[in-house]
Amino acid sequence: MSKMDLFIDVAYNSLIKKDEELCGDRVEIIRLADSTIIVMADGLGSGVKANILASLTAKIASTMLKEGADIYETVDTIVNTLPVCKVRNIAYCTFTLMKIYNDGRAYIAEYDNPPFFLIRNDRKIEKKESIINGKKVLESEFKLHEGDVLTVVSDGCIHAGIGNILNLGWSWNNVENYLNRNTKLRRSSKNITRDLIQVCWDLYGGRPGDDTTVVCVKARRSEIIDLFTGPPNDERNDSNVIKEFMIGTGKKIICGGTTSNIASRELGRTLNVNLDFFDKDVPPTATMDGIDLITEGVLTLSKAVEKLRNYEDSFAHEDNSIDLEGKDGASRLVKMLIEDCTHFNLWVGRAINPAHQNPDFPIDLSAKLKIVDQLVEYMKKLGKCVIVNYI
Repeated sequence: MSKMDLFIDVAYNSLIKKDEELCGDRVEIIRLADSTIIVMADGLGSGVKANILASLTAKIASTMLKEGADIYETVDTIVNTLPVCKVRNIAYCTFTLMKIYNDGRAYIAEYDNPPFFLIRNDRKIEKKESIINGKKVLESEFKLHEGDVLTVVSDGCIHAGIGNILNLGWSWNNVENYLNRNTKLRRSSKNITRDLIQVCWDLYGGRPGDDTTVVCVKARRSEIIDLFTGPPNDERNDSNVIKEFMIGTGKKIICGGTTSNIASRELGRTLNVNLDFFDKDVPPTATMDGIDLITEGVLTLSKAVEKLRNYEDSFAHEDNSIDLEGKDGASRLVKMLIEDCTHFNLWVGRAINPAHQNPDFPIDLSAKLKIVDQLVEYMKKLGKCVIVNYI
């Protein structure tokens, strides 16, 4: 990625129609070296049939675009593959295809989905109408600039509230006004999608009348976080590891008492422990010049993973709320990972921590590495670029 390139921050959330187990909307995201391909497909109806049709459409489109097929070949293949509803004479699946290059060039093709939203100062985008195999497809080409937010929704979002809170549902203009107000307050695309899907959930009274999906793309500058946890396997490596860890302009996080003591010793900087307990389940934090956040190790990481799991979970689950404003170590860690991070470099020491040998503290190295694996998994789900260095 060159210095001129943007990071294409992509995230999505879906609500499943009430009384159904599968979502009739499907999103596919494929990251290539120079671009990101995003497909949002909405199958006709709901349930199993809609899910199969949407999955088939999204998979065909994303795979063909990845292999270099143009829009005409891709749409032609989809149109010829999927049946048409004979009763209503409408397609069994609608879709929006996006290809966004790292330099900001964006190409979008829309087939019967609600028009996309582009939140920026200059919002006039020309759309070209193309007829492909008898189907009307709207094509757009433009350039995303840093801070631009591109949002695509399925019609379940536009219709939220019909017959419940709002007689005629939420109109496209209402959604645009909401996004205009809200995107300025949010740094990450994941927070934008969660906010919008939460409004839809509330408008549906917690019982969605249709599958509802929100996909958000934000053009951002790369933001790197380096997180170091656990002492190196060989203590003779301490000095080299700390030097490497401190290279670079990214934010620095250290998780673990032993690890922070190593950093203090090798950098010749004072480690100050905060005695405030903001959450009885999370150990206190510490401070050191040049380090953005210092927390305890395994317990804090475990709590952070639990918060990320709740953050990622469906709105259909009872406890999916997450407070990103908490002052405890786990809340501060999770907020930084969600909002201030596009690239996540994890430094994991493989030494067996003497503290973990205490029979009253039954967490061994394998358990810690499992927590690290879960952290990596959730960061990848959030669309972050993750590199793990075992030391």
